[in-house]
Amino acid sequence: MRQKLVWTGLALAGLWAGLRWFERANLYIPSARHEAHPGSYGLPYEDLSLSSADGARPHGWFLSAGPHTPSVVVVFHGNGGNISHRLEKARALRAMGHSVLLFDYRGYGKSLGRPSEKGLYLDGEAAAREGLARAGGDPKRVAYYGESLGCAVALETALRLPPAALVLDSPFASTVAMGRAAFPWLPSEWLVRERYDNAAKIPRLKVPLQVMHSPQDDIIPFAMGRQIFSAAPEPKTFVETQGDHNEGFMETPHWASSIQAFLAPLQK
Repeated sequence: MRQKLVWTGLALAGLWAGLRWFERANLYIPSARHEAHPGSYGLPYEDLSLSSADGARPHGWFLSAGPHTPSVVVVFHGNGGNISHRLEKARALRAMGHSVLLFDYRGYGKSLGRPSEKGLYLDGEAAAREGLARAGGDPKRVAYYGESLGCAVALETALRLPPAALVLDSPFASTVAMGRAAFPWLPSEWLVRERYDNAAKIPRLKVPLQVMHSPQDDIIPFAMGRQIFSAAPEPKTFVETQGDHNEGFMETPHWASSIQAFLAPLQK
């Protein structure tokens, strides 16, 4: 009897460990290697070592648009790759006249550590504080841009340290909702520990919001973007983009102009 209980306990522990591995493997897909740097695009930049509240030191890049730049956009990237895969977006944002702060969550790029929901929120706060300092301490000159998983980090950061404006590009309702959509046979509400519950948080937002999403998104359902937009308070705008989840911004002629128009008040 005792042996049977031991084997049962080991089996349950193995199952629990396997479920945790499965969750993390689908949620976090970091890359340590930088494929490029801003200098590869002819952009001047500064290496950053940020300071998170728990002692982590996220790595980042600051791309100044010039000595008289009136605004800073903090970019919260998605769950795959690292900041080197967001240089096209950074270049576009800088071309609008904004300085850009790119940073990697712990476990991504040169940022040491292990990613987690709590940890990513702390890293987001560290990046937001740096962005605010670069904007001369004026939150009216700071905006957050989040993509995919970064939407959840940007939203939580906006609740803790409100910017002048928030852009959510391809947001999801929550990781539980994503689990239900991808694996309908699994009891996601019982299995998912790192929830990133955007749908529950968005009604508390107190800054202007722009939601961007493509009906052709092959990872995050377009309906989730509409759900987040519907639940958000005014002022808000919705921009329908086109193309797939990762490259759609390059297939959307109005992607940059929509963001530029939305963020124009930061430069007045």
